[in-house]
Parts: sequence; structure tokens; C-alpha cells
Amino acid sequence: MQDKPVALVTGANKGIGLQIARDLVAQGFIVLVGSRNLEHGETAAKSIGADARALQLDVTNQSSIAAAAEHIRKEFGRLDVLVNNAAVSHAGKPGRSLEEIAKSGRLSVVTLDEVRAVFETNVFGAIAVTQAMLPLLRDAPAGRVVNVSSAGGSLTLNSDPKNPHRLMFGTYSSSKTALNAITLAFASALESTGIKVNAACPGFTATDLNNFQGTRTVQEAAREPVRLALLDANGPTGTFSNEDGEIPW
Repeated sequence: MQDKPVALVTGANKGIGLQIARDLVAQGFIVLVGSRNLEHGETAAKSIGADARALQLDVTNQSSIAAAAEHIRKEFGRLDVLVNNAAVSHAGKPGRSLEEIAKSGRLSVVTLDEVRAVFETNVFGAIAVTQAMLPLLRDAPAGRVVNVSSAGGSLTLNSDPKNPHRLMFGTYSSSKTALNAITLAFASALESTGIKVNAACPGFTATDLNNFQGTRTVQEAAREPVRLALLDANGPTGTFSNEDGEIPW
């Protein structure tokens, strides 16, 4: 059995995921850098250090997920932390402005193919990976699952006519609403096991998801997911929060 705690971060070869991986290594974890492209994952892992290991993982591919789980089982025997970070903002042409992405993602105009593509990664991918890793999380002393969500998915905030950001509520935002529901469902189902499942909002962060138009750094964005990954036995489960506190569902 591995002495150091083991964490898996999906979509960790860049952006917020890479920073979460970096911060967890600094906290004493061995971190598996999940990446669809193994070469990209290896480059990212090398930039972190010896306790970061690349792991090929496509959250939309069941065979890839199963192989990743089997690798973790053989190599480490358990998984202490799972961070479901992998996400896409759209499935359209790259290089578009945030405004264009938001406009084309409105449910009044978006194609079902694009909705399915976004939900495949952001929603079904998180379910599939969590289900596959559950046996490994159960074998850990205190399993933790952190879903990287967004306040943009809050139904409460988006139902307020005074909220200017509600105009952005569309495919991506609704996928995060669904991820919040999944967080609550897993938390409820696993309450008796001691595995804690929470959702974190990293804030409007400069990443390729928004063509780097965000206002927060990845270092700032990683703080809440990492805090939730490190919760002790008295920590909450089934919550949605950012650095300032809980966010309404």
C-alpha cells in the first residue's frame, strides 16, 4: 500500500487542473495527472516534479476510464482524492470570443449535437469517472471527491433578473447545474461511507475555456478545490462553494 495519499485530477495537463495537481503535490500527495493525450500529461507531470505521474484518461471513453482505474488499483491499491476537473465550454470552432461562445450556446439556438458533446464531458464524464473510481475511494481511509463546477450553474443566481450574467446561461452553464445535482446525488448516496463529495467554483479564471478572458489566476482558482480535497472527518459533504463560502444551488 502506498504511504503517501494518492489523488487523481482529470483534465490536469493545463489550466486549473494543472494548478490543482501542483498544489496537491505540495500538500504531500502523489498526483495522477489525467490527460486525454498521454504526451501532454507527461509534459505537465514533469513540470510539477517526481510525485506527479501522467495517466492517460479520456473521460468520454469508458475503456480509457476502466484502464485508468485498473492502473491505479495495481500501482497504488487505493485513491484518496478524485478531482473531476475535465470540462469543455463548447464544441464549436476554436478561437471564438467568449461572447460568441455564449451566444451560440443559448438553448434557443444551440444544436443538440453541441449540447450532447458538452454534457458528455462535463456531466456524463464526471459520473463515469466517479463510478469507476468508487471502489478505490472506498479502500482509502477518507475518500474525497471534488467536482469543479461554476457559479454560472446556480439556478438561484440565474433566476435573479438583476444578475447580468444570466444572459450567459446556456449549454455550458446548464451542464454545471447538472454537475451540481450529481454532486448532491453522490454525496447523499455515499454519506454513510465517509466519502465526502463537494462542488467548487474556481471563479472566472483565465483559461482556454474562455480564451483567457477570465480575471482570476489559476493559482487563485485552485484554492477552493484543493481545500475541499483536504477536508478532515468533520468537513461537510454535499456542498457548493467558493473561497467566500457556500453558493446557492
